Amino acid sequence: MENSLVIIPARHAARRFPGKMLAQLDGRFGGRSVIEYSWRAALAARGDADAVFVATDHDAIAAEVRGFGGQVVMTDPACRNGTERVAQALERLGLRPPLVFNLQGDAPLTPAWFLKALAERMARGGAAVATPVLKTTPEAYRAFLEDAARDKPGATTAVFDRQGRALYFSKRVLPYLPADYPSAPPVYHHVGLYAYTPEALDAYRRAEISTLEQLEGLEQLRFLNEGIAIECVEVEDRGFAFWEVNNPEDIARIEAGLARSGDPNGL
Repeated sequence: MENSLVIIPARHAARRFPGKMLAQLDGRFGGRSVIEYSWRAALAARGDADAVFVATDHDAIAAEVRGFGGQVVMTDPACRNGTERVAQALERLGLRPPLVFNLQGDAPLTPAWFLKALAERMARGGAAVATPVLKTTPEAYRAFLEDAARDKPGATTAVFDRQGRALYFSKRVLPYLPADYPSAPPVYHHVGLYAYTPEALDAYRRAEISTLEQLEGLEQLRFLNEGIAIECVEVEDRGFAFWEVNNPEDIARIEAGLARSGDPNGL
């Protein structure tokens, strides 16, 4: 992962869970905020000497990050999603590394090996954007369906072709499965982590917002609308429970996962 940069987009005004970056995880697990856990996950993948920045639009998040020793780059509140925020942060930092990672600030359980898997795929060449996908466990699948039934979808699913190129991402649980489907569901959880070339970020900033991006609320659909392929890299959870903070009840889900199997990065 040399000559690369991790940027963690962290906005305050999340529609489903405002202020979630500052929410505290249970003291049994260190009493850290969601954003600190995400920052430590980035360090676990890169090492303390490498560059990790939190890109935020809010003073309280910036103060929290500086308080635990992180580096901050302030970005415009008008950034409409994490990819736009990462692109603006890169511009404001005056940096142009060959590879840029976007690790979501609300994904404190992102394992280091997810980033390394993306780095390996990008190192092989031929990809402008790569993102991890994780086959759902029966427990995660039930959580997807529960959220959908409450009309509070949080996690995203991905479908991709046999070469691993993304066909679509949705807040719906895709593909559709009948109630009596006989085995483990072939549903893939899209992990909100990206590796981009700087050229892909340039193209993203120039592109118009697509209708599908607006309807689904999924930033990555802009790449697909522009004909920029996204490589889906299948990863494994290795026995650790992966989940993001999308709704307030996700804090309890993450704490339950930590209590059951620990933190994947040993934090």
